[in-house]
Amino acid sequence: MPKEKIISQWKKDQSAPFSGWDFSYLKNRMAEEKPSWNYLSIAKRLLRKSKSVLDMGTGGGEIFSSLAPFPEHAIATEGYKPNYLIAKRKLEPLGVRVIKCENSEKTEMPFRNKEFDLVLNRHDAFNIKEVFRTLKEKGAFLTQQVGGGNLEDLIKEFGAVSHYKSLTLNTIKKQAKDAGFVIHEAKQWKGKIEFKDVGALVYYLKAIPWIVEDFNADRNLSQLMKLQNKLDKGKKLVFTEVRFLIHAVK
Repeated sequence: MPKEKIISQWKKDQSAPFSGWDFSYLKNRMAEEKPSWNYLSIAKRLLRKSKSVLDMGTGGGEIFSSLAPFPEHAIATEGYKPNYLIAKRKLEPLGVRVIKCENSEKTEMPFRNKEFDLVLNRHDAFNIKEVFRTLKEKGAFLTQQVGGGNLEDLIKEFGAVSHYKSLTLNTIKKQAKDAGFVIHEAKQWKGKIEFKDVGALVYYLKAIPWIVEDFNADRNLSQLMKLQNKLDKGKKLVFTEVRFLIHAVK
């Protein structure tokens, strides 16, 4: 394909819509290994024993909705307005109250002391002391996080740096223990993600802007062409993902 057509396709991929946490646009263009554990299975098992649940940073509710049916007291939070609106449409018919709330390591959550039997958090920030405060005695906290070394090899291709290197399994384990939690399970996993074409990578980096800050197909054209040349030589665009899982009990 001529260079001009390739670049034109990259720009189309860059401007393609993205909402919730839906990567269906990349069907057959991206292949991703899965962690050695099944977050949904663990969450579902814990949920069945719970009378109240909080899902932090639910995105568009795609993951949390798959855990239905829910207990009578079920709340999800989301800070990004477009995703919040999607989550409301998806989760409220299932009996989940959706609250617009942005989480961080310092955020105080708008919930009572000992309000929940279970707090779930998949790939969102959290204040571990607040999680502990809002959990009932013997309540469980389950979180899957993107590790600080995630996609480090991809980030280097663009001369960028990761701002989340401190987000490691050992760091979060220590924070949880210091807050008063007992760790029931703690695991880390490394796996591969492959992009079948450079345009798929363009879409991915625009959808997740904190991987390579200020990424743009025009601005990063030289790096993208370097990756295209790699594909043209029969090599693959394969990079390393890092995930960790913690199941802690109050």
